[in-house]
Amino acid sequence: MPRRCTICAHPERAAIDEALTAGSESYRGIARQYRVSPDAVERHQRNHLAVHVSRQAEPKSPDKGGTDASPGRTRKRKHGKALPPHFGDRELAREAGRKGGLARAAKMRQARGIVDPFAGTILDMMDAAGLTGPTWGPWRAFWKAVYGLPLDPHDLEQFQRHTGRTTPPQGPVREAWLIVGRRGGKSRMAALAALYQAIRRDYTKLLAPGERGVVPVIAADRLQARSTLGYLKGLLELPAFAPFVGRILRDHVELLTGSEIRVSTASYRTVRGYTLIGVVLEEVAFWLSEDSGANPDTEILAALRPGMLTVKGALLIGLSSPYAARGELYKAYQRYTGTDDPTGLAWNADTLSMNPAVDERVIADAFADDPVAAASEYGQGGSVVFRRDVEAFLDAEAIRAATIGGRRELPPVDGLRYVAFVDPSGGSGDSFTLAIAHREQERAVLDLVRERRPPFSPDEVVREFTETLEPYGIGYVTGDRYAGEWPRERFAAHGMGYQPSERTKSDLYRELLPVVNAQRVELLDLPRLAAQLAGLERRVSRGGRDSIDHLPGGHDDLANAAAGALVTAVEGPASQPHNPKDDEPLNCWDPQVLAHEAREQRRSKRHRPRREYTPEAPC
Repeated sequence: MPRRCTICAHPERAAIDEALTAGSESYRGIARQYRVSPDAVERHQRNHLAVHVSRQAEPKSPDKGGTDASPGRTRKRKHGKALPPHFGDRELAREAGRKGGLARAAKMRQARGIVDPFAGTILDMMDAAGLTGPTWGPWRAFWKAVYGLPLDPHDLEQFQRHTGRTTPPQGPVREAWLIVGRRGGKSRMAALAALYQAIRRDYTKLLAPGERGVVPVIAADRLQARSTLGYLKGLLELPAFAPFVGRILRDHVELLTGSEIRVSTASYRTVRGYTLIGVVLEEVAFWLSEDSGANPDTEILAALRPGMLTVKGALLIGLSSPYAARGELYKAYQRYTGTDDPTGLAWNADTLSMNPAVDERVIADAFADDPVAAASEYGQGGSVVFRRDVEAFLDAEAIRAATIGGRRELPPVDGLRYVAFVDPSGGSGDSFTLAIAHREQERAVLDLVRERRPPFSPDEVVREFTETLEPYGIGYVTGDRYAGEWPRERFAAHGMGYQPSERTKSDLYRELLPVVNAQRVELLDLPRLAAQLAGLERRVSRGGRDSIDHLPGGHDDLANAAAGALVTAVEGPASQPHNPKDDEPLNCWDPQVLAHEAREQRRSKRHRPRREYTPEAPC
């Protein structure tokens, strides 16, 4: 039921209407005089008084050139402001609102109009950003070489030292690769370069109407890319660059030169379809893809380079600390180092050369702890080195050759002996994975893999995996030896045996290598599994022993479970599984006996404790 107007029901409504029409007093004064609220007075005038008056008003004569007369034109609102001519007429009010919105938008466009591009060089940008002084000298020499600016004798000496070249480029290069130690200032310079590429020209005149030039900042994940975005937003707060800002959003910045700087992850699917006026590749040596077996840096660059073809002066900048001697960073290092190539440049420098403010004692401690890793992380003597103690473990071509196309999973088959391997997890960090395999003659066949990504309940995953294992006739699983005692307890609670593996993860991978290279395994067609297998690395410790593990920041949970199941299947017999009732006496530690007992317990819903056996005692 609508609320009744307080003023309309007031005994002195006529006097209130007269006071409102005269406009001599404010809402508050009228409310105080007649003991009502100011809001009630305002609502009455807006909803009742104006409509009542407009209906009684007579229109002006057309020959006088006027519009509909209304007492509202001369009445006064609160604080003595005159009411608009459309007061009380909804259609006129709507039209006025539309015109007002268009006017405001036009005014904003005029105020934010297209600005002139930045007139100086990238050195002028460094001056405007306060990046001056001797500590920034190496970076200024680098940018002079990238954009073909004149080098003084000191700059030329640094150029020759860090590039291995004798003659600097005579003009701007298309690709610049920075192999620099950690804390050398790469991300800050990446933000500077991205902004310079975005504001150095008026791209509204170079591109088609509605087209925007994009500078993607690409990193392994958004957190890394947003570090550069944070530096960029800091630059745009400076008076020299603030006039170029159109909008600053969560993951990109729109500029009034018809360009934008956009954060993107290392995926070849998300970088297509843009007109690229520049590209910034952050820590490209550490990109990895867990969803495809393709090399991510190679695929991404193949997708990026065509987007730069139609823009003259587009620049690709790759920045990273070095890692393994492979990938696009290493290819660029080999291609441009020591070669006077006018199209590209590779700049190799240690941390102290590019950032003398770093504490030398920290770097000295790193070399004392692990000189091989420190030579790659920080470098010394003016350069950093790619790690020779790290190499790819499994060849991507060998993995593809062992993969059966279109095979995602195999159902259980009577007469086959299956084995299972799990890589447990507590539910917060890594995935909990399961793999089932069997042997056919001399080949190990991977039948099934399961992965539960965090977060999850470990007990719920154990119950789910136990139900998955039952149709395959498996009564016990082998698991990672570092998982502790809790997997044995949780699997036992669900009627499944658990035996820690006697091999380490590196041992499993080491034994998997020859059977993969000899094509004695059949893998499932799962891109995530293939990517994890291809991402395994062999590292040589200071003691000379090999260690096989995933890339820094990567995962190998699926690969570990698959390797454990396949290696166990290769070692096991390929004979038909036997029924424990068919032959007596039996060794009670036989996996098939344990499997039979586990199945019988689950069928009868009895959870009696297992008998204590010795390997010599008959069942």
